[in-house]
Formats: sequence, structure tokens, C-alpha cells
Amino acid sequence: MGYSRLGQTLTAREVFHLVREDLEKVEREIGLESIASVEAVSRIAQYMQKNGGKRLRPILVLLSCRLLGPASESAVRMAAVVELIHTATLVHDDVIDTASTRRGKPSANVLWGNHTSVLAGDWLYMQAFQIALRQRNFHVLDILIGLTQMMVEGELLQLERIGNMEISEADYMELIDRKTASLFSACARLGALMGGGDEATEAKLGEYAWSLGIAFQLIDDVLDFTSRENVLGKPVGSDLREGKVTLPLIYALQEATPEERHLVETVLKDASYDNIPLSRILCLIEKYKGFDRTRDRALEFTERARSIILEFPDSPYQRAMVAITDLITERDR
Repeated sequence: MGYSRLGQTLTAREVFHLVREDLEKVEREIGLESIASVEAVSRIAQYMQKNGGKRLRPILVLLSCRLLGPASESAVRMAAVVELIHTATLVHDDVIDTASTRRGKPSANVLWGNHTSVLAGDWLYMQAFQIALRQRNFHVLDILIGLTQMMVEGELLQLERIGNMEISEADYMELIDRKTASLFSACARLGALMGGGDEATEAKLGEYAWSLGIAFQLIDDVLDFTSRENVLGKPVGSDLREGKVTLPLIYALQEATPEERHLVETVLKDASYDNIPLSRILCLIEKYKGFDRTRDRALEFTERARSIILEFPDSPYQRAMVAITDLITERDR
């Protein structure tokens, strides 16, 4: 996948290559720090690492640091910290959502059960904080504590709104601010801090990554309906089946007839597509341009992120961070 906008042609492979050696160190750090005295915890942590995703969050830490100066061992450590926190949230989310798969593999709660998975997620959170504590930097801890509180609040808000068809766009943006964008923002802020950036630079990079995080989640909302299971790594339409009304559907419900709203209500009540097939929900969203409007909204945030990062001096790392804005919206999983 190439990126020719602004004459800059960085590919996903080239972005990855810029921080490849640092990422290898991050993987080793995660592997070493995921060994617990209880075997089940180690096995879950190693299983999640082996089935890890694109490592976008550690990449944001590393690129933000390298944008300002050479990557340090501290940046590698912070990249491992954010990935452990992200992994902990995935383990907990799968329990809460009673998910059966994660990235095309059985989820941890299916293999080890809910109780063990919850405690393993707790351990991963604490281990991440233990690693961060070695920095002896109160600002690092302040960022991570604030982040954890935001993410927990997001999960609680989502639980309160499960099955709610009346959720507004503003309500939903508040939710994904806490659940997704706050972690992206923390990644860039930690990278800036490890790179020696001042307060204003840290805030600017945090805003860049926050906008990326919002766009990332909005594209996730579209892909949940439009992708294929073998690409998505979980059943298509899972969000609605789990009672989550996301932005494409929020837009459609704003204009839907009572009969059309009843279709959505039935899926929410049944927690399945047995009586109302997914295809009918897709037609409803398409009819009211829910997918197009959500993609357009995501593009607003990536444009905002791009405008922020273009304020920084040109370098391979700055160009990589520009390219990521396209990676976010053009991905298929």
C-alpha cells in the first residue's frame, strides 16, 4: 500500500522498517516481562503476544520518540508498557463481551476461563505499572494512571449503554475518547517524554495521536459490519450482536422509520441475527449512508492529525507519522 499524498511515498512496510530493530527489542522486553510465578498467567500473556496485532501503539511510542531524537531504552520500555496495557484491556474486553475469538484464534477466556483471564488481565496491568515505575518519573506514572482511569470509565460507560438505541453521536464520541483515543494519545505523549520533548511538544503529539485513535475506532466500527470474518478475525456484525450501537448505525437510526428501528431492536433483544439477518441491517445502514458518513468523520480526524504532524520538521519519522494517517483509514482490519 503506497502513500503518494504530498509527494511522500512511504509504505506500511517502510514505516515498520524504520522502527524494526526497536520493535524487536520491545518484543523481547514483553516476553521477559510476561513471565509470572503462576504458570497460567505466563501462558495467557505469551499466547496474547504470539497472536499480537500490528503493534501500532508501540510504533507510536517509538516514532514519537525518534521524531525528537534517538530512541532510548526508556522508549523501548514504554512501548512494552503500552502494549501490555493494551493486551490487558483485550483480555478483559473478551470476558465482558463473552467473545469466543480474538484475531481469528480462540480468545483467552475460552481457553482458560473467565476467572483466570480476568486475573491475568489484572496481572498484566500491574506488571506494566511495575515496569513504568523503574523510570522513577512521576509524569510517566501520571500519564498511565490517568489513562487507566479513562479506559475503565469508558468500559463502564459502554456497559451502561449496552442495548441503548438512543445513544447520540456525542455520547459515542465520548465513549471512544475514553476507550481508544486516550491510549493512542498516551503512547505519543510517552514517546515525546522519552525523546526529551517539552510540555508543548508532548501535548501536540498527544493531540495528533488522539485524533488517530478516534479515526481508528470509527474505521473499526465500519469494518465490524463490512469486512470478512477471515480478515477481521472475529464474526462480522459482532458489535450489534453484543448490544453495542456504533456510529454507522447511530447515523442510520437518526433517519430510520419505526419499522426499520424495530429491526435493530429485534437484533439487540435476541443478541443474534436469527430473526433479522445481518444483510437487512447492512441495507439499512447503506440506505442512510451510515458507512460513508462514518468514513468521512474518520477522515476529518486523520486530516486533523496530519495537519498537526506537518508542523514538525521533515524527517523519515515525520513522514512515517504522516503515512500512518492514511494507514488508519485505508486498512481492511
